[in-house]
Amino acid sequence: MLGDEPVKTPKPHYHGHRDRLRARFAEKGADALADYELLELYLFRTIVRRDVKPIAKELIAKFGSFAEVIAAPIDRLTEVKFISENVALDLKILRAAATKLGQESILNRPVLSSWTALLDYCRSAMQYEGKEQFRVLFLDRKNRLIADEILGQGTVNRAPVYPREIIKRALALDSTAIILTHNHPSGDPTPSHADIKMTETIIQAAKAIDVTVHDHLIIGRENIASFKSLGLM
Repeated sequence: MLGDEPVKTPKPHYHGHRDRLRARFAEKGADALADYELLELYLFRTIVRRDVKPIAKELIAKFGSFAEVIAAPIDRLTEVKFISENVALDLKILRAAATKLGQESILNRPVLSSWTALLDYCRSAMQYEGKEQFRVLFLDRKNRLIADEILGQGTVNRAPVYPREIIKRALALDSTAIILTHNHPSGDPTPSHADIKMTETIIQAAKAIDVTVHDHLIIGRENIASFKSLGLM
């Protein structure tokens, strides 16, 4: 009827939940939130018109943790209902940003005196990779990180690595020391016989051009194995 108040559409029930979750995060920080709640906070921005709590819980149930969700491949993320390719890509951007922050904490700093930060960075970059990945950290004369490059990617248990490519990059970057690192998707960081032989080959090739190999780190799901600590180099 003329003069009647327009009927207001009630807000979806999850709007109040979103406000409360944001307020809890603002007051107490991320440590006060479960992994699925932290994931909810991010999904609020990408899935606007839907209750994302069950979606966040399903993602955590499928992959195990917040870190494992954002590290998961796009094709596996989209197996979860309501996770489109765009939403999956947003999650991958979050992972890239987190890795970049870790890299910034050690870039152009003496890594041997920032070893804990280096280990944290390597873990965040490689811990949940589903395939083996071989990275080389190139250092300058003051042992500052000048480059971090992936020089081998492969299957779930092998990444082809060519010592000549490592030496070529070290020369091009004017690097005087390197740290080798790769992940074991199985989760067990124990060095294999092939890992040990490959490391010996790289050390000998590097020695010929006066490049020092400080360590070889193998990243597992929970732990990191250091060749130097294990007496393997």
